[in-house]
Amino acid sequence: MNITVETTVAAPIAKVWSLYNSPEAIKKWNAASDDWHTTASSVDLREGGTFSSRMEAKDGSMGFDFVGTFTKIVEHELIEYSFGDRKAKVSFTDTPAGSKVTVSFDAETTYPIEQQQQGWQAILNSFKRYVEIAS
Repeated sequence: MNITVETTVAAPIAKVWSLYNSPEAIKKWNAASDDWHTTASSVDLREGGTFSSRMEAKDGSMGFDFVGTFTKIVEHELIEYSFGDRKAKVSFTDTPAGSKVTVSFDAETTYPIEQQQQGWQAILNSFKRYVEIAS
């Protein structure tokens, strides 16, 4: 099953693209809730390049690495990547209201669909807030 989340950011596509893919920016926005944070991030933004984000609970109780490989890059338009046996696609669209970011990803089987959708949407909402404050 595929899950889709989206948001519209009040900023130009070039800025949205840059902050979505910057390791330093990712550490500032990549969390689904205030009790989590991203402590490390790397991005080799090219087809065949890899990315990694270390996500941890702020209380130190747990953490995990989100790692994948870019499979398709169209600058300012599209990022496709694989992570484990799953795939995701991020599209960037210019609209009158700003830059629309849509993320579609393969669901996993451990957590309920609703929980996965809420978590990824929360991260995307955090990204929107970060970009709009940085603009």
